[in-house]
Amino acid sequence: MVQQFNTPQKTRQAVILFLKGSATPVVMYFENPQAVYAELKQLMKSPTPVLVEKEPTGPIKKFCFVSTQMAGLVLQEEPYVQK
Repeated sequence: MVQQFNTPQKTRQAVILFLKGSATPVVMYFENPQAVYAELKQLMKSPTPVLVEKEPTGPIKKFCFVSTQMAGLVLQEEPYVQK
């Protein structure tokens, strides 16, 4: 007989940024991803260019881009294994 272990699966949210002229999206993790998502969404609506500098947690330590180069924005929830 096989015993099954029901371990609760943890999830985290990532802000995924699509930039014009870039082949791959940028995946960033933050302490408060909903706030960053809302801020970037507002900057996408603005016609004036703004220099944006973010310090996400994870593999990317600092990321800088111009707001008019944003092509799309996604807030994604994903399962992960905490080490």
